[in-house]
Amino acid sequence: MNRISKDFYKQDALVVAPNLLGKILVRKLDNGDVIRYLITETEAYVGEIDSACHARFGKTNRTKILYEEGGCTYIYLCYGIHNLLNIVTGKKDEPEAVLIRGVEGYDGPGKLTKAMQIDKTLNGADLTTSDKIWIEDSNYKPSFVKTKRIGIDYASEPYKSIEWRFVVIE
Repeated sequence: MNRISKDFYKQDALVVAPNLLGKILVRKLDNGDVIRYLITETEAYVGEIDSACHARFGKTNRTKILYEEGGCTYIYLCYGIHNLLNIVTGKKDEPEAVLIRGVEGYDGPGKLTKAMQIDKTLNGADLTTSDKIWIEDSNYKPSFVKTKRIGIDYASEPYKSIEWRFVVIE
């Protein structure tokens, strides 16, 4: 196992997001089974200035995890149906995160969390020490494209159109 170190997560979301591509998202289930999928799509969210980021309204009970030091999970329920997995990045009190939008075999953040049994019970998990969820380095550096983020029509410009989505093309 080559688990990603804390220093990796302490970087800016715009550095972490493309560098998560090709890494392995790992989930150990309660029955002991371990699921591993290659990360193929991410999106960066960069703090209170980013009108698409949950931190745009400041620190709340829901978003307080975003204000932690990089390396933990931020999981929230979208549309009351889908749990979405975000990786908190950067320095403490500077809220940034990377949404894991896709893994090999599962396009879409809700599909991947369902397949990997990721829910809000894992909110705040430390990816460097958790025995339930973590990310491993595969030493694979895929080619990727940048596009605008998906599902953020509520955001204002330039954040609505900025190309902070990263998708593997190989």
